[in-house]
Amino acid sequence: MPDLIHNLEAVRQRIAAAAQAAGRDARSVTLLAVSKTFPADDVRAAHAAGQRAFGENYVQESLAKIESLADLRASLEWHFIGPLQSNKTRPVAEQFDWVHSVDRLKIAQRLSEQRPDHLPPLNVCLQVNVSGETSKSGVSIPEAVEVAQQIAALPKLNLRGLMSIPEPAGDLDAQRAPHRQLRELFERLCNDGLELDTLSMGMSSDLEAAVLEGATIVRVGTAIFGARDYAR
Repeated sequence: MPDLIHNLEAVRQRIAAAAQAAGRDARSVTLLAVSKTFPADDVRAAHAAGQRAFGENYVQESLAKIESLADLRASLEWHFIGPLQSNKTRPVAEQFDWVHSVDRLKIAQRLSEQRPDHLPPLNVCLQVNVSGETSKSGVSIPEAVEVAQQIAALPKLNLRGLMSIPEPAGDLDAQRAPHRQLRELFERLCNDGLELDTLSMGMSSDLEAAVLEGATIVRVGTAIFGARDYAR
């Protein structure tokens, strides 16, 4: 799959260039390859090219993919990044390494209760609706402080940081603004005593803006795998 390999390298170069512009080490930014709607064979090809972290949005699709790639499980890191209904938390708690889309306390509580004892704590991020869009999940910025403290106290979860999906914006400055809001909230939580290390922000179209504002994980799908066919 030469296109996929070429795309992966191009995205890595974009991250490296943005990190250099921000005066950061490129190794401080993790590339999360968003493989939703793409087949397990594409994940296998990306893994062969050195990619280890993969993001999924749909529970049933991801479980089938995880099973078909069971032979690679020890060297794959599975991140759930989509909206999560409370009746679907158990398989996510059992099969994933990370959940970025914890958008309310109830979801965190269920993940905590359902995380198997033999697995390490589940890494989670609190999703924040930085743009205030009614169509987007996530807690508001004012709510985030209290909810983050409550999640951090739950057993079998490791609150790593914050995630956002801001409203699309045109130029670099406009793209940076919501990422800056999330970083400032992150810094406030750290100053309040939470031990956080993760800012999950930035996608194919705005990863440079996110890296400039401190992203530690960028979630990139289209720029790696190509346009999605949701009919699949």
